[in-house]
Amino acid sequence: MKDNQKFLGLLGLAMRAGKVVSGEEGVLAAIKSQKAALVIIAENASDGTKKKFTDKSTYRDIPCRIAFEKEVLGHAIGKKTRAVIGIVDPGFATKMLEMIDWSLA
Repeated sequence: MKDNQKFLGLLGLAMRAGKVVSGEEGVLAAIKSQKAALVIIAENASDGTKKKFTDKSTYRDIPCRIAFEKEVLGHAIGKKTRAVIGIVDPGFATKMLEMIDWSLA
């Protein structure tokens, strides 16, 4: 749980730095323009949303992970709920990938 809090804190920091896009349309635009460095999909997102963003991320060779609940992701960035979040800074994305992959291992 402590590592999750570190991850969510880093996500909040990235949001304040302007390096996060959220919501389906914003993340989709970031993926298509190759600006997204990491896509995070909520565990409780719909199957259609998971498939759509997993497929688009894979096609564009952008790392994609399914983690956390919509409410947790939204709270971390100061919003209500978010099914999908995109990280547009490679530095933040690299660190977040390390944290997610370590916690999922």
